[in-house]
Amino acid sequence: MIEIKDLRKEYDIVTPLKGVNATINDGDVISVIGPSGTGKSTFIRCINLLEKPTSGHIILDGEDITAKGVDVKKIRQRMGMVFQSFNLFGHLTVIENLMLAPMDILKKSRQEAYEKGMELLRRVGLAEKALSYPDELSGGQKQRVAIARTLAMDPEVILLDEPTSALDPTMVSEVQAVISDLAKSGKTMMIVTHEMNFARAISNRVFYMDEGGIYEEGTPDEIFDDPKKELTRHFIKGLKVFEAVIDSRDHDFIGFGTKLDMYMAQNNVLPDVKYRIRLAIEELVQQIIMPVYEQPYIRIDAEYSPKEGECCIDLSYKGDRFDIEDTDNVLSLSMLKNTVKDLKYSYNEEDEEPNHVQARISSRS
Repeated sequence: MIEIKDLRKEYDIVTPLKGVNATINDGDVISVIGPSGTGKSTFIRCINLLEKPTSGHIILDGEDITAKGVDVKKIRQRMGMVFQSFNLFGHLTVIENLMLAPMDILKKSRQEAYEKGMELLRRVGLAEKALSYPDELSGGQKQRVAIARTLAMDPEVILLDEPTSALDPTMVSEVQAVISDLAKSGKTMMIVTHEMNFARAISNRVFYMDEGGIYEEGTPDEIFDDPKKELTRHFIKGLKVFEAVIDSRDHDFIGFGTKLDMYMAQNNVLPDVKYRIRLAIEELVQQIIMPVYEQPYIRIDAEYSPKEGECCIDLSYKGDRFDIEDTDNVLSLSMLKNTVKDLKYSYNEEDEEPNHVQARISSRS
């Protein structure tokens, strides 16, 4: 068990942690979520004493590990850390990376360290890469090796700091699969992540961090479906709803596309639905609506439901009444109708953006 009492961390110009209190039970798998800059990584680095707390206490199985004279090396043996950037030794082979610490710190024989290392490489699916060097691996493979290296020390607690954030999206799932398997092993784990569906799937508890501490905590269902506090609700809503405003013909559509892709990645949008969301918005906004208005103002709201595999898109726009069915761009309208499941236009002159279009997109698989 880990008890955290009034944990505070100050830097010269910022104080990310302002008095954090928490209890981490044996076997807990806790996901730490929240906006950037709210102290998530600082929090777990303090737990592992990679960052020295300014004040407060961290008590591991009854021992105050923030007390003077504590053997930090022994504490870190009990709490393994997996970083964003892998931190593998480039001059060593994969198996040598796994063998080094057990031999040096745990004083295991070379044979013991080798056998344990190969067992762990098989566990993460990389036994055939034992004699490869890190530069010969993909990002996902490097992170799996980094996880295996942490396990080689047989820690009681595993801390993971954004373990998939440095990876190409195609490699994220292979690392998540290894972490999911690890979460079932009974190890106590804490993972800082921006992958919300992943956090929901593997955790028994979720910490939402904001305002210098754990702003709200609960089960995944409580945090993601029914958050009680205002900032948590805003954050969760922001994950579920994509919002954008197009107010110029010279709008930055590259930045818009990046933001939309991030939203779809966060919500694990199905590939065929993802393609049709992009196509529907492009045809509606750029090909049908924007050419009609000299100074366009278009508000886009999209909400994807993972449970249903559907996305509802709401567009509202200023200006005179314009029914998209009246467009001269017959080709774009035809493509739009073939892309969406439902399409509806309405007009309410009392609204600030009186023109409204609703479209629903779902998987065809």
